[in-house]
Amino acid sequence: MAQIRPFRALRYDEGVAGPLEALVAPPYDVVSPDQRELLRGRSRHNVVNLTLPDDEEQAARDLAEWRDAGVLVREEAPSYWWLQQDYTGPDGVERTREGFVAALRAEPYENRVVLPHERTHAGPKEGRLRLLRATRTHLEPIFLLWDGTIEVEGLGEPDLTADESGVRSQLWRLGAEFGDALTEELRDAQLLIADGHHRYETTLAFHAEDGTEESAWLLVVIVPTDQEGLTIFPTHRLAEHVNGAEGTAIDPPGDVLPGPVLYRDGRYELLESDELDPVVVDRLQPSGVTYTPYASEAVAAVDRGEAEAAFLLRPTRIEDVWEVAQRGEVMPQKSTFFYPKLTSGLLLLPLD
Repeated sequence: MAQIRPFRALRYDEGVAGPLEALVAPPYDVVSPDQRELLRGRSRHNVVNLTLPDDEEQAARDLAEWRDAGVLVREEAPSYWWLQQDYTGPDGVERTREGFVAALRAEPYENRVVLPHERTHAGPKEGRLRLLRATRTHLEPIFLLWDGTIEVEGLGEPDLTADESGVRSQLWRLGAEFGDALTEELRDAQLLIADGHHRYETTLAFHAEDGTEESAWLLVVIVPTDQEGLTIFPTHRLAEHVNGAEGTAIDPPGDVLPGPVLYRDGRYELLESDELDPVVVDRLQPSGVTYTPYASEAVAAVDRGEAEAAFLLRPTRIEDVWEVAQRGEVMPQKSTFFYPKLTSGLLLLPLD
């Protein structure tokens, strides 16, 4: 059973720290070195100083200093929070995605409470583990899906609002009555990791070595799947070498692809298979792979000679992601692109 609970959030006091827009950031794993410096330039208290520090001990010192100075303050009472994100997707369509923020007790995958859907690598987990040891704080939430429906009405004015990278995030504290219903609703739920596999597995590793009950809990945003604002976009592949991959020549496709498409030398080839598009490409084992959410960018990069070829993929459907996870299998990395990412720096979860 999924165990969730309200939590005493650690959050910025804008009267001390400055406007929230100068303090928030994208998740650590999508911040480039140049963007990191840009974010640090917005404010010396920007959360990127904690999520991507010069070293983990410096992050711990900064966190303690900010708490002592009142830059970050701890909520007196535990709460659940409702999150609304308004955004324009890579397809140009405006949408709203909603979910709730909670503390979740991490369970090993074999318990089938929280399911992964993508492979992870050791390197990122080692870095996140060092940071969690040093700060004893979950600095960013992970993104979970729940195959359910929740409606919240009469929220009034939001308690927190921030715009970051074109995404407007609004947060409301939820009352005790809603929280009790929410806890009961999720008692028998399975949850699917949409984004944050490395951090989830880091929590399991940290709890195994720390041994305290508090270290078993992490910060999550749980998004019900029954909403139009929840979308998956494809992540197209650029490859330096395609290792002999071949398909059937087709005319230039429109916005809706007939299947996974290989583009090179100004030609389009259909890679026919019954498997999911990311799996088809993964089995071909292209080398020197980079990624983009925009098919036009992938094609243009090949035309400029920056890659031998591009693999253009269709979006993976949410039901396919669930099916793979419930079979106990995982997909290649970058098989799903849940947009937008969750904004970091809105709420933090200390483990003390």
